Amino acid sequence: MKWPIVHEGQLRLDIFTAMLSLAALVADPDLELSVVVPGRDGALDEQVLWVHNTELPDPAPYVREREVVLTNGLWLDRTEPADFVARVVRAGAAGIIFGLRVEQPDTPPALAEACREAALPLLEISVAVPFTAVTRAAAAIQARGRQHALMSLVRRGDELTSALSRGAGASGVLAVLRGEHELPLAVVDRMGRELAAAGAVLDAGQLRAAAEALAGHPPPLEADLGAGTRAALFPVGAIGEADAALLCLRPVAELSQGERDALEQTARYLSLEVARHQAVQAIEMRFAVELLDMVLSGAQRAAEVPGRLRAFGVDPDGPLAVFALAFAGDDDAATRPGMAEAVTDFLLADGLPAVVAAGSRDVVAVLSWRSGTRSPAALAPRLAAAVAHRSGGGRVVVGLADPVSGAAGLRTPLLRSREACRVLRGRRGGPVAASFAELGSYRLLLESHDEQWRHAFADALLGPLREHDRVRDGDLETTLRAFLDHDGQWAATAAALYVHVNTLRNRLAKVAELTGRDVGRTADRVDLFLALEAAAQSG
Repeated sequence: MKWPIVHEGQLRLDIFTAMLSLAALVADPDLELSVVVPGRDGALDEQVLWVHNTELPDPAPYVREREVVLTNGLWLDRTEPADFVARVVRAGAAGIIFGLRVEQPDTPPALAEACREAALPLLEISVAVPFTAVTRAAAAIQARGRQHALMSLVRRGDELTSALSRGAGASGVLAVLRGEHELPLAVVDRMGRELAAAGAVLDAGQLRAAAEALAGHPPPLEADLGAGTRAALFPVGAIGEADAALLCLRPVAELSQGERDALEQTARYLSLEVARHQAVQAIEMRFAVELLDMVLSGAQRAAEVPGRLRAFGVDPDGPLAVFALAFAGDDDAATRPGMAEAVTDFLLADGLPAVVAAGSRDVVAVLSWRSGTRSPAALAPRLAAAVAHRSGGGRVVVGLADPVSGAAGLRTPLLRSREACRVLRGRRGGPVAASFAELGSYRLLLESHDEQWRHAFADALLGPLREHDRVRDGDLETTLRAFLDHDGQWAATAAALYVHVNTLRNRLAKVAELTGRDVGRTADRVDLFLALEAAAQSG
């Protein structure tokens, strides 16, 4: 039984199709093609690589995968149709087009039966149409395909450029792609933050999995996000390491070439948006750090503080709270990349506008505080847990200070929250959040004096040690700090400094000579300890 050229439900009859397929060839009426065997479901619509004319009994060594075999059957007197079909199938061919001749006016039934058994498409072409016409038609379809791909590339590029120029951001870029391909999409950066999504919902675990995949060198083409979800990954970033990734929540194998091309083009345009987003973040962070400098400068730049707060959406005339966060531990890694962004995201999700500044010692947040709701101490543990989770684990500590009424009073809570954070960071346990007043009376004593007094007090006791160390390249101040940090234990201090106990005794004897304070006496030890703490607070 022959299938007609037009057979509803089996063929796509769009002669302007951009993809070379058997259906596209059948749809060209000039070729006078008929479908004898449609093959497996969808086989006629699958992409064809090219057409290959052969009369060899075994064309397998010469036929490429997804090519269509054109033959007049001149091999019929040398091999059985079933063997010929088996060899064509072994080569991975897309189907057979049998050319009728005056001597062979019908397709051999044995050939049709073999193709039916192998689920291989079989078409026949009339005596009046040469194979060269099929070749020309295939070339024309592929040319239209390349033209269509180029036009799609240009049109999509125009739409993506327009979206970026309108300020539509990453979401607008995804909307352009979704208008062409109904794909589940998301943009995730290296910190596991979702920058945009369209048709896709990712939980926290999947966002972390995406960030881990993006950190690979190079990133994989496909990532397992867990929960049975695999995603094709298209890195976003023009130079060096990828800053983000465009995720399509489909395995790569399920994407057509057109879809992959569109995703790759969109990822390149997203590079511009991600770069812009990072530049804005960098500017905001610089302004935030400058704000802290203004606050610490006291009266010199006090007039600039309210305007800077307003720029961040923080009311300078309302109640203000200050949080200082850092990772606990003895190493130098007090902060991590993305920590400030994690603090910002948490506070915004909680409805608290804030200025967040990242430094090497801590991350500071100055935020509007809604009085009468809850205390900073109640919010701090949740903030610490959220930041630790987003930053890859670890113990985050939060230094607190009582809220103040307006920008004029920010300097004291800023200093106290940062000092509280510094102390908490050095402790091995205890609460993750505490206020300055909860951490020890000697800190309150030092804080009650201004920086000039603390500097003078520290210099009076430590000045002779520092001069001695400068002239003789010595370690008296370092030795004194180590001795007090080790609670006056001689053996532990000597081991920490990698010196003999007698060397340690000689150094501390020199400290006593220069300062008039003996580390063996409690009162003198307190003086020296306070001098060191005052020096640390004075910077």
